[in-house]
Amino acid sequence: MNDIRIEGEFIRLDALLKFASLVSSGGEAKIRIAQGEVSVNGEPCTMRGKKCRNGDEITLDGVTVRVLCS
Repeated sequence: MNDIRIEGEFIRLDALLKFASLVSSGGEAKIRIAQGEVSVNGEPCTMRGKKCRNGDEITLDGVTVRVLCS
């Protein structure tokens, strides 16, 4: 698992996928989220605007990242 440090109290799911280099573009993030390929804390998530907060774990293609807020 990789830790992703962010400024502020949350980051949107689509932005997190790009920031963590799990997808190559915002368009890819939108599609992958809409198709239910992304899990947040072990549950499939289809909301690209989902606010990911400190401690949340996001998984795509078997890679998990954890959000850490500064």
